[in-house]
Amino acid sequence: MQLRMVRQVAVLAALGLAILGTSAPAQVQVPTVTVAGVGYVNYAYQLRTDSSIVPVGHGNNFDVARAYIRALGKFPGGVQTQVTIDVDGRKAASNQQTFRLKYAFVAWTPEGSPLTYKIGAIHTPWLDWEENLNDYRMQGTMPFERAGYITSSDFGAGVDGMWHYDAVSAQAGIYDGEGYGNAPGDAHKVVSGRISVRLAHSDLAGRTGGLRLSGYGEVGKSTGGGNRMRYIGLLSYKSKALTLAAEIGGAQDSTAVATPKLKGQLLAAYAVFNIPNSKAAVLARVDQFDPNTDSTAVTAAARLAVNKQTRVIAGVSYVVSPNLRVLADVDLNSVAGGSPTNAFDKTRQTFYFHTEFKF
Repeated sequence: MQLRMVRQVAVLAALGLAILGTSAPAQVQVPTVTVAGVGYVNYAYQLRTDSSIVPVGHGNNFDVARAYIRALGKFPGGVQTQVTIDVDGRKAASNQQTFRLKYAFVAWTPEGSPLTYKIGAIHTPWLDWEENLNDYRMQGTMPFERAGYITSSDFGAGVDGMWHYDAVSAQAGIYDGEGYGNAPGDAHKVVSGRISVRLAHSDLAGRTGGLRLSGYGEVGKSTGGGNRMRYIGLLSYKSKALTLAAEIGGAQDSTAVATPKLKGQLLAAYAVFNIPNSKAAVLARVDQFDPNTDSTAVTAAARLAVNKQTRVIAGVSYVVSPNLRVLADVDLNSVAGGSPTNAFDKTRQTFYFHTEFKF
């Protein structure tokens, strides 16, 4: 009897050891859906007088410059979805805010692959990357977007890639070319792409950390058959304390097949210094934009129409909490020639108090 009990205990012990030694089954990814948002609220005081105000004075307003609400889904098999609503706080002619669908796409990353494939209203290759580098979208749009040459989202299909822990990152796609805020246009398309190569490390990882050389290109046809071309080259350095960047970009556009190309050029540089052992930072930026490098305008009115501009931005920011950051800055825009009208002149030199909140 005792021998039988010993055998039963031995068998049970062996089974227990076998179970413990067996690898646990692979965890099944649980679908998740998260909702997040960001908003930019500011106060603007115009440093130049506005003759349309009675009596003549300095325009000033509180404003919700932008708000985004994002729903992000992650599912088994490397599938992701995203829907982002863009609310433009500045009221349209109808005296209503503008609600737009900025992103709405499905993405798939095959297991073990460095590539992610997307289709829908998706990120265009350059701006999402540069906004991550600059980290001050709260102040305003990036240089090439502010010049009106590119947009952050468009309808199309593309692929993102990352190799050797972000030593090389790239993105490319084919798009309608009209931007997410406009109708898709006709049969013409544009192809654009970005590549960023890390030349040296810093104490900050990620796709924008370290010393990097980055480039962007776009070619195609706009609605109506006109030519469309853009290029950007950027040298940057980003660490936990310092961001430095210098870029040069150009564009060639024609509104139809038979019209001549309009050549534009943009030079920009910006810097951010995060003051050690504090929550404060200082920033500076210079944009020089020439919308028509071939212009030979002579009269003041013609030079103003060409509107070659130099913009200088300087400010100080402070992190109140991980969900709230504030920024005080001046945004000064000068023109190369001509006599600005009141409509243009009253808004080209502004003091801002920005807030950025996240949830």
